[in-house]
Amino acid sequence: MILAEGTSEEVEGWKILVPEPQEIVWSLIFLVIFAVVFIKFILPRLNAVLDERSEKIEGGLKKAEEVQQQADQLKDEQEQELAAARQEAASIREKARADGAAIVEEAKARAEAENDRILTAGRQQLSAERTTAAAQLKGEVGTLASDLASKIVGESLTDDERSRRVIDRFLDDLESSQTATR
Repeated sequence: MILAEGTSEEVEGWKILVPEPQEIVWSLIFLVIFAVVFIKFILPRLNAVLDERSEKIEGGLKKAEEVQQQADQLKDEQEQELAAARQEAASIREKARADGAAIVEEAKARAEAENDRILTAGRQQLSAERTTAAAQLKGEVGTLASDLASKIVGESLTDDERSRRVIDRFLDDLESSQTATR
C-alpha cells in the first residue's frame, strides 16, 4: 500500500495511476497554452522552412532538367556534326580514289602514246637502216658480180649501163631463188 502525498490515506492499487482532478486541469491549461504558442509561433516558422526547402528542391530539379535538356541538345548536335564529318571524310576519300584512278589512267595513256611513238620511230629507223643496208649490199654485190662476170665472160664490164643491167638481172635471179627455197 502506498500513502498519498500530504495525506495519511492509503491509495489502493489502480488508483495510483489516475491523477487528481486539479492536476488534470493544470495539465490541460499548460497543453492549451503550449498548443497556442506552437501554432502561433513555431508552426509558421517550421512551415516557412519546409516551404523554402521544397522550393529549393523544385528549383534544383528544374535546373537539373534544363541542364539535362541542354546536354541532350549538345549531344544531338555533336552527333550530327560527327555524322557530317564522317560523310565529308567519305566523300573526300571517294574523290581521292577517283582522282587517283584518273591519274593512273592518264599515266597509262601517256605511256602507251610514248610507247607507240618510240615503236614508230624505231620501225622508221629500222626501215631506213634496212634500205640503206640493202642499197649498200646491192652496190657491193653489184661490184662483186661485175668483177665475177668480167672474169667469167672474159670481157670488161666497164660500161655503167651494161653493168647495171647485168647486176639487176643477177639480183633478180638471186631474189627469185631465195623465195623459191622458202
